Amino acid sequence: MREPIELLFGRGTIAVRLPPGARPTVIRKRPMPVLPDPGAAVEAALARPVHAPPLEEFARGKRSACILVCDVTRPVPNRLFLRPLIERLSAAGVPREGITVLVATGLHRPNEGEELAEVVGDPWVLANVRVENHVATRDEDHVTLGRTPTRGTVVRLDRRFVEAEVRIATGLVEPHFMAGWSGGRKVIAPGIAHAETITTFHNAAFMSHPRAANCILEGNPLHEEQLAIVAMLGGALALNTVIDDHRRLAFVNFGEIVQSHLEAVRFCERYAIVEVPRRFRTIVTSAAGHPLDKTYYQTVKGMVAPLRILEPGGELVVVSACSEGLGSKHFAQAQRRLVELGIDGFWASIANKPRAEIDEWQTQKQLEPMRMARVRLFTTGLSAEERRLTGVEIVEDLDAAIAESLERQGDPAIALIPEGPYVVPVCRAE
Repeated sequence: MREPIELLFGRGTIAVRLPPGARPTVIRKRPMPVLPDPGAAVEAALARPVHAPPLEEFARGKRSACILVCDVTRPVPNRLFLRPLIERLSAAGVPREGITVLVATGLHRPNEGEELAEVVGDPWVLANVRVENHVATRDEDHVTLGRTPTRGTVVRLDRRFVEAEVRIATGLVEPHFMAGWSGGRKVIAPGIAHAETITTFHNAAFMSHPRAANCILEGNPLHEEQLAIVAMLGGALALNTVIDDHRRLAFVNFGEIVQSHLEAVRFCERYAIVEVPRRFRTIVTSAAGHPLDKTYYQTVKGMVAPLRILEPGGELVVVSACSEGLGSKHFAQAQRRLVELGIDGFWASIANKPRAEIDEWQTQKQLEPMRMARVRLFTTGLSAEERRLTGVEIVEDLDAAIAESLERQGDPAIALIPEGPYVVPVCRAE
């Protein structure tokens, strides 16, 4: 009897049992060379910065520093590097009371209490420096830097980062379905940008650009705006990480934000982009498990990632725990409009807006798989109304749904992607 295939789901996995006759192709990252001593790797990265002086030298004589960390939706190993960063800043003379760790929430909700402790990962950090959340809608927290030179986006950033003498962004480098790759400049914008800035460069024109896609930087309008924003800020430092499918540290570096990020991207793309010999009429994927699959909002990333190997008219089955429900109230409103207006009506409602409504860009990205395929969702965490607002077909029995898809498509070949959007499959025939 064939062994089940495990997909990431919530804090564990969910087993897929394929029907007799199915011909599976399991698509995973190539095995990453996991770092044997993560702590030593962090220290080595800090000792040998990319296109930047050592942190102690850079910080000497400075009185303030701001370290950005990603919010709870990203499994960044903050526990490995926050204390070493803070200790080096302190050794350079930056007073502890002048150091702030700022959670780069973008337009996501704040992380507080146990969730904040989970994000930081080290009680020592919470006990020794200020740890605060960025709130994109609080006007008084932001500084206006002007407009980007090419597209004229108004740039408003959190003053705690802008006014810090030492600015460090930290994060995880992985495929991103709008910005090409996460991390680096993206932790600044949208991470600590004002809602006006975020909703401008997340409008329909940006989102529908063919280069605003997974694993693409050159010609990507979001990436170009992010680089422009970093330049207007006057630059920053960054600590970049890459993790394997078991969340183990595979890569870490530190240095000037643009060049160090590109170095991390070059490492990650060797593993995250996976060539397959054909397209498939049935694909089963995940939303990458906890913490990414806590909401349906983040689940959309799993729907978009495999589109380059999906045959038009095929079926896409996505598993996602959605333990916290749909997502923000703004996203729920956008999904309600999608359900009421349909694909074409929703697109018509956003096509010419200079600024997007908060979180409606995620609904816009959901149009891509919906236009291409029959999208089906297996979840355990949505109410009846939330399930309706997904706009896709809900399945109660995952194995049965897969068997139905294979039979309906008339092709026994099936692709399964256990790690969801952290893997971007491409067809060799492209």
